[in-house]
Amino acid sequence: MPSVKALGHVGLYCSDLQKSKEFYTRILGLVITDESPDGQMTFLSAQPEQEHHELALCEGRDVAPGAKVVQQVSFIVEDLDALKHFHEFLNQENVRIRNVVTHGIAFSIYFYDPDDNVVEIYTKTPYRVSQPVSEPINLDLSEPELMSLAEKSSPS
Repeated sequence: MPSVKALGHVGLYCSDLQKSKEFYTRILGLVITDESPDGQMTFLSAQPEQEHHELALCEGRDVAPGAKVVQQVSFIVEDLDALKHFHEFLNQENVRIRNVVTHGIAFSIYFYDPDDNVVEIYTKTPYRVSQPVSEPINLDLSEPELMSLAEKSSPS
């Protein structure tokens, strides 16, 4: 049976492409790698030398406000320090945060983009924990305290 190698990219329809481009470049640090000549599509990457785009933003979102069309879009950060830095930055930028949790296998921050799509930033842990697990955490705790919480996590 054939199988895929990895997820290549995700495309999102936007109600305001400029606002979404600004959010994903300024808040997440993604780099614009290309744009369509008509200005209706923008391609972004966290690692433009390795991957042309991981996110495509397109004009044309035509669903009612609050409609659930994307479960989440997730981005990996290097380590717990980077995640904590992002948490501070998101708060400084008044980005609406949904929650901060441990999944045992990862620590995650969930927040909303300009179209209310859920965005996750996460860092992996070395633990194998059956999923689903989602336990609130305080990122002000020390790394050893957080790792202990992750290791003890169990499915809800």
